[in-house]
Amino acid sequence: MSELSKVYEPEYVEKKWYQKWDESGVFLGTIDSQKQAYSIVIPPPNVTGVLHIGHILNNTIQDILARKARQMGKSVLWLPGTDHAGIATQTRVEKELRKQGQTKHQIGREAFLKKIHQWREKHGGIILKQLRKLGASCDWKRTQFTLDPKYSQAVIKAFVSLYNKGYIYKGKRMVNWCPASQTALSDEEVITKSQNSILYKIRYQVVEEPERFLEIATTRPETLMGDT
Repeated sequence: MSELSKVYEPEYVEKKWYQKWDESGVFLGTIDSQKQAYSIVIPPPNVTGVLHIGHILNNTIQDILARKARQMGKSVLWLPGTDHAGIATQTRVEKELRKQGQTKHQIGREAFLKKIHQWREKHGGIILKQLRKLGASCDWKRTQFTLDPKYSQAVIKAFVSLYNKGYIYKGKRMVNWCPASQTALSDEEVITKSQNSILYKIRYQVVEEPERFLEIATTRPETLMGDT
């Protein structure tokens, strides 16, 4: 009889049991008409980095729900995947290109997309291994990536369908324009910074009614020459 270790050795214990669970197929999402279906689509973590404490909390809760559903006799699918993280990944890959004295415009769209996929293969793999380390009971055979052709097509189809039904529309909104990436960024991608400034008031004469004026307030009077 072997002597028990004085301390818990997670590297040996967890690796052994996780491998056993994975190989036994208990994580696989199978279609069973005799069971109630239960599925969770993992909020795909960005391929630009590694998991943080928020991912760990989120995925632990999902894992608990998936395992409980299995114990209740349901047919469970916990679908794993990674997100291409558009702007963040583009910035990382462009940084690597600059080190080589190149730009995305020089190498062209196709070559740049190839670089993106190479980055994903490297960093997306790290994230999936980290999820396994957590003991996540995902169906790894169904792992998705947000730039996979079928996935992208499904997203486009869904958006077009919702647009045609009038549920989503393109409206005029204030956006955060990034002069480096040459695109609009969401508020979540922007780090705001408070600063003291001057509020200018500009009066515009109404052409049709010279006695009337339209007054606006702005911190950027340089836009005056472009206002109509």
